[in-house]
Amino acid sequence: MSQKKVKGSPSLQSIKSLPVDLRFVGSSGSNRMNISDNVSDNVELSSDSAEGRSDIGSENDESPYYNLDMPAKNTPTRSTKRSNVDSKWSDTTPYTTKKKLQSWFQLPDGNWELATILQTSGNESLISLANEKVLKVNMESLVPSNPDILDGVDDLMQLSYLNEPSVLYNLQYRYNQDMIYTKAGPVLVAVNPFKKVSLYGDDYIDAYKCKSMASPHVYAITDAAMREMIRDEVNQSIIISGESGAGKTETAKIAMQYLAALGGGSGIEYEILKTNPILEAFGNAKTLRNDNSSRFGKLIEIHFSETGKISGASIQTFLLEKSRVVQSSVGERSYHIFYQLCAGAPLLLREKLNLRNADEFKYLSHSNCFTVSGVDDAEQFRVVTEALNIVHVAKESQDSVFAMLAAVLWLGNVSFTVIDSENHVEPVVDEGLVNVATLIECNIEELKLALSTRKMRVGNDTIVQKLTLPQAIDTRDALAKSIYSCLFDWLVEQINKSLAVGKIRTGRSISILDIYGFESFERNSFEQFCINYANERLQQHFNRHLFKLEQEEYIQDGIDWTKVDFEDNQDCLNLFEKKPLGLQSLLDEESTFPNGTDLSFANKLKQHLNSNPCFRGERGKAFTVSHFAGEVTYDTTRFLEKNRDLLHLDSIQLLSSCTCPLPQAFASSMLTQSEKPVVGALYKSGGANSQKLSVTTKFKGQLFQLMKRLENTTPHFIRCIKPNNTQSPGSYSQELVLQQLRCCGVLEVVRISRSGFPTRMTHQKFAKRYGFLLLDHVASQDPLSVSVAILHQFNILPEMYQVGYTKLFFRTGQIGVLEDTRNRTLHGILRLQSYFRGHQARCRLKELKRGIVTLQSFFRGEKTRKEYSILLQRHRAAIRIQKRIKARICRNKFRRLNEASTAIQSVIRGWLVRRCSGDIGLLQFGERKGTEPEEVLVKSTFLAELQRRVLRAEATLREKEEENEILSQRLQQYENRWSEYELKMNSMEQVWQKQMRSLQSSLSIAKKSLAFESDYSQRNSDASVNENDDQESTSWETKAHEINGVRSSTSAGTGVIGRLAEEFEQRSQVFGDDAKFLVEVKSGQVEAGLDPDSELRRLKQMFEGWKKDYGARLRETKVILHKLGNEEEPTRKKWWGRRNSTRMG
Repeated sequence: MSQKKVKGSPSLQSIKSLPVDLRFVGSSGSNRMNISDNVSDNVELSSDSAEGRSDIGSENDESPYYNLDMPAKNTPTRSTKRSNVDSKWSDTTPYTTKKKLQSWFQLPDGNWELATILQTSGNESLISLANEKVLKVNMESLVPSNPDILDGVDDLMQLSYLNEPSVLYNLQYRYNQDMIYTKAGPVLVAVNPFKKVSLYGDDYIDAYKCKSMASPHVYAITDAAMREMIRDEVNQSIIISGESGAGKTETAKIAMQYLAALGGGSGIEYEILKTNPILEAFGNAKTLRNDNSSRFGKLIEIHFSETGKISGASIQTFLLEKSRVVQSSVGERSYHIFYQLCAGAPLLLREKLNLRNADEFKYLSHSNCFTVSGVDDAEQFRVVTEALNIVHVAKESQDSVFAMLAAVLWLGNVSFTVIDSENHVEPVVDEGLVNVATLIECNIEELKLALSTRKMRVGNDTIVQKLTLPQAIDTRDALAKSIYSCLFDWLVEQINKSLAVGKIRTGRSISILDIYGFESFERNSFEQFCINYANERLQQHFNRHLFKLEQEEYIQDGIDWTKVDFEDNQDCLNLFEKKPLGLQSLLDEESTFPNGTDLSFANKLKQHLNSNPCFRGERGKAFTVSHFAGEVTYDTTRFLEKNRDLLHLDSIQLLSSCTCPLPQAFASSMLTQSEKPVVGALYKSGGANSQKLSVTTKFKGQLFQLMKRLENTTPHFIRCIKPNNTQSPGSYSQELVLQQLRCCGVLEVVRISRSGFPTRMTHQKFAKRYGFLLLDHVASQDPLSVSVAILHQFNILPEMYQVGYTKLFFRTGQIGVLEDTRNRTLHGILRLQSYFRGHQARCRLKELKRGIVTLQSFFRGEKTRKEYSILLQRHRAAIRIQKRIKARICRNKFRRLNEASTAIQSVIRGWLVRRCSGDIGLLQFGERKGTEPEEVLVKSTFLAELQRRVLRAEATLREKEEENEILSQRLQQYENRWSEYELKMNSMEQVWQKQMRSLQSSLSIAKKSLAFESDYSQRNSDASVNENDDQESTSWETKAHEINGVRSSTSAGTGVIGRLAEEFEQRSQVFGDDAKFLVEVKSGQVEAGLDPDSELRRLKQMFEGWKKDYGARLRETKVILHKLGNEEEPTRKKWWGRRNSTRMG
């Protein structure tokens, strides 16, 4: 690889370094070493070097498949181990003098060591190594080293001498301090630490989001992609590449976490993050180089809304390694999900699937490796089931998925027995076969036929051919691989449905590509063939973007540019893709021949491709390809079988006959794929397989689609480096790291970035974006004139930019000055606008508030008046109710007091009677002997008094009898008249019963009747007194008392009736007013805060209650009046009898 010298000027402001001519200090003109670029002494060093960084934030949620417990290895020998502080301040040796004394020297084992130059003589130098060993070497074998002040810089562009040992030392220096990220121009180099480092968490995310931290990080790359997508409205892509075990999967997860934190808020970001455990469980496995190796490639395309929020996502997968399902190398594992299912399935699920331990399944026991250090498979199974729930995979579908996994495991336990002399076999009906039939829900006889026979069509006839043991095993394994592959594709489809439902696509997206890295093992098969071809294609994309297109654009736009040579891999790609004599074309051609074998394929390759410089034929079935990362030898064993990916039509029909929905969906998908048109000559006999595309053809089509999608995006590259092959934290293998750096072309990228113009913008876009920053008006308004005026106004040196035919090209950091000024200006404009709009909004708010207050006052006044009227009515009703209740309480209280007084009086009177009768002789009662009469002893005075009273009583009795005879006559007359009165009362009662609604008129009739009787009785009593004044003077007092009693009774009856009439009028008025008010409320004439229907029902209940009470009282009044009439009757009889007897006398 050659390197040209590029002239440049010293850097200013944010430019860290620019290339200038380099001459090795201390050498003559003939000993000039054109090895690396140099910078002038006034280079501004980065102030944010990563040493001594405080540990803030939480640890990253990394994959559990990190080996955290392996012991650290000794780091490579280094001549110095001083800290940054010591190196900067303790050594004051001049820079040029130090360069004379220290250089890099390559040891015989290939490692580089810093050597001290003791003496120089001609072309030879005497050097001292770290172990104090002194050597005499040629000057050409020494490579200059950088000053100590540049140790651990975070961007390789800042190195004064850009050479392999300096880059290796810088990466190792940072790696030993857990600073695993380093910039190499536009590329981020990430060294796998094989342990958890404190570089992740919310604090770091906020720091990179707010630009308060600028050290290299995955967060910084992702943030740049996000900002460019919003600013330029161009889709972005983050391409993560590296060898197996370099940490690509973890890097992709970290990038997704930052995007979720930056564009989160809708909830979909949580679902996107939860797809990682699912895809890792079903697509990752333990290999000899990596405990969590991705055995498939994936492209995660995250869509964003116009506001920069995540609105959806989609996942595309490539080339799942199906052969790992049925066979794994010793020390490796199959896919993680099998071991997680065996270790973590609940008891009910284990019984349903009839699961066993992992070592009891033959597919898993081949490798004799069942666990991963530091990983709990049972816990990971819980995480996977939780993730399936989050991405909305139904519980029934999850059970079907686990049933398919168990069916694949039990298929490996299906055994065969020979049934005839031709070695034909049939499956043994044992636990394995029965469980497979049960789990996929098919008929066991159909399963036996599908595994032991094959139907072939010869003309119009169908021939059933029995299979031998190798053929039956291949058929069984093909069925297991197809079920797992279809299950994986079905899961990805379900995830995409969950991430895309209801999401609005705006065309803005960021794609994260995590694809398998370059692989080279002792035995490389078909999978490594496809994987390394994909890496060749990705390397070509990397070269096109950073080398070819970059330099071609400079030349096309007329930029003064010296071309930088780089290693192109186009020849290797031609070896794979060329038609008709490329590796893939010859493989597809040989796959179409029924009698083609792996050996015939290898021989065909040697026959047609031996002249290609990237190809070399080996003995037997092997061949070697010279890839960009080195030579790889492939073994063609089973190449044709894997490329054909055979699954006979009988197996597909078996799946379609299952009652379980998933196998039916798998069969439908396979039949649909087999019906697609063939691209190229790929005919092979065998029913549905005749039109099936080969694996290489399908993979090539997917890869071209991927490249086309990436070409339409702005790429951001992350190169993952594996520091050692033992997955040991702290161990750093210079040879391994250097090989990876050479493969990914890091040094060439840095050289182009240092000497090139990474930032470019069209004249129109530049003028439109920064034109408003001009202080003076430009006479010519064309974009080029405006752009030049902007550059002059901001005093950007001519060395820092070049003007092309259509674009402006800037060196690193120059556009940042303009962007910062633009952002500050826009921020000031927006602040001024915000103040003015705020003032306008406050004025409108005040006016609106005044109007609202006025309207509220009117409405509240009206509402208050209505509420007051209702409250007043309720107050009046309450007063009436209180009056009635208080009256009843008083009456009850008076009755209780009266009863108590009567009781007290009766007790006192009894006591007085007992006291007055104390002088009465003791009445003695007792039993006498025989029949002696009882004797009562009383005083003689008392007996005499009793005799006198008896005589007076007899005289009075005689008088009364005479009087009664007189009164009886009068009573007869009075009875006649009373009968008339009773007739009137009966008629009045009938009127009351018939005319209840006219109660007031009935009461007035009763009043008149009672008044008439009263006057009549008064006149009769006055006439009786006048006629018998002389004759009845002795009994006048008794008569007057009786007449007054009659009058008082009559007046009392009249008063009761009057009160009833008054109450009737009042109640009628109240009920009428209430009913009228409720009718007005219901019709809307009056507004009130009550329910008119419920109030009307309550009023009706009150009226019914009062009506019942009023009727009861009316009946009581009638009874009282009747009693009063009965009391008057004897008096009247006596009065009328005496009157009649007087008249008769």
